[in-house]
Amino acid sequence: MIQNPEPDAGVAVELTPIIDMVFLLLIFFLIATTFHQTEREMQIALPSAAAASPISTTLREIIVNVDAEGQVIVSGRRLEIDALSALISEAVDQNPDQKVTVRGDRGTSYANIVRVLDACKGSGVREPYLDTVTIGAGG
Repeated sequence: MIQNPEPDAGVAVELTPIIDMVFLLLIFFLIATTFHQTEREMQIALPSAAAASPISTTLREIIVNVDAEGQVIVSGRRLEIDALSALISEAVDQNPDQKVTVRGDRGTSYANIVRVLDACKGSGVREPYLDTVTIGAGG
């Protein structure tokens, strides 16, 4: 029987690579979520609703914001109703199941929101989604 002159020191697990990977994943997800929030950062005070459904975001969704003054904003640009209709019509031509979310400020006249919804329906969107906030979630 041959004996090992040095006793086993035990198995050591290097934590440095694991910690590095966790920090890299954390940074990745933080950056990914900030890029995704561009449309949601508009200063729009959404009205409350008791049965609001979650926001579905897909690559093909168009988000139309209506601010308190009734201005229509898409992707950070102010648009007239005719330009909005043309934009949506073009999107519907490429994708008949085009999704459109309308986010109207609670301080704007409902007529401004109806104008946008009418433009959506007239451009071929089957069911435009009217975005609201659930009561107690910030409204």
